[in-house]
Amino acid sequence: MTPPATTPRPGDQLASAVCTTRVVVVRVPAGTAPEIACGGSPMVPAPAVRPAPGQDGDAGAATLIGKRYVDGAGTLELLCTASGAGELTSDGVPLTVKAAKPLPASD
Repeated sequence: MTPPATTPRPGDQLASAVCTTRVVVVRVPAGTAPEIACGGSPMVPAPAVRPAPGQDGDAGAATLIGKRYVDGAGTLELLCTASGAGELTSDGVPLTVKAAKPLPASD
């Protein structure tokens, strides 16, 4: 049984229930809260779940530590704090790695 879904807020730490992925919520859209999932299962507050022993988050990781993941509109942003094999989704739509902003040219 999964815990009831809560509205994610910036600063919340979420963990996957199926792999070692952990994220911090950076930005959420105003209004309706999206369902944030990893590996097909809703993410839960980080203290509530611990990775199963023997799981290796770096081998074939779909989520990479230190990367920011965003939705298509750029209204949801998550920072990955622990790699894992599950793919991050928002309302069933896969999140993508946020591209770095180019630095201004120094002449």
